[in-house]
Amino acid sequence: MSLLLLRSRISTSGAIAGVRRLALPAAGSGVRMKHTLPKLQYDYCALEPAISGKIMELHHSKHHQAYVDGLNDAVEKYADALQKEDVNQQIVLQSLINFHGGGHLNHSLFWENLAPKSSSGGEPPSGALETEINSIWGSYDGFKEAMNAALVGVQGSGWAWLVKDETGRIGITTRANQDPVVGKLKPLLGIDAWEHAYYLQYENRKKEYFNAIWDVINWKAAETRFEA
Repeated sequence: MSLLLLRSRISTSGAIAGVRRLALPAAGSGVRMKHTLPKLQYDYCALEPAISGKIMELHHSKHHQAYVDGLNDAVEKYADALQKEDVNQQIVLQSLINFHGGGHLNHSLFWENLAPKSSSGGEPPSGALETEINSIWGSYDGFKEAMNAALVGVQGSGWAWLVKDETGRIGITTRANQDPVVGKLKPLLGIDAWEHAYYLQYENRKKEYFNAIWDVINWKAAETRFEA
């Protein structure tokens, strides 16, 4: 993925502070933006029993923090490589920026995709997005079956996403590892299929995790992105 794409602004109306722009500093720039771990809008245990508090704590405070730290380190080194006109090092660092930057973007969107049942988590989609889902998959259940099939089909680590293209049409796509959804597609709803998202609780029963997570999906966030 080109570095230009990492300069793109996240296409959501409620972009989280600290994730608004994955900008790479220009050569000689004295200002180096530090990316930060976004604060969750709910307690770690608020998504139980679908997702345990321990998993949420580790996933957010350890795994996501590691992506933030890795991104800041890679961007810092990339700035130095630019200043030194070290093209070889710039090329090497692109993969690290893609991985850690993608991990930061993906997880920041993922936390917004979740909500406790007391805050509308698990309620089905509504409005224009519901209409679009029904027109393509026949029903909300039909969509969930298609999304879960995509998740099961992820080999190794990755994500499944509900996305919107430039024409306003929606569809399901997958991404390997931490490759983010950028460019001509807008991410509406993403589900993490990495083992660290479920293994402590569900072990090798990842299909149970894929079924359970719908109980805490926040469709309000997806609807806001769809309408933006």
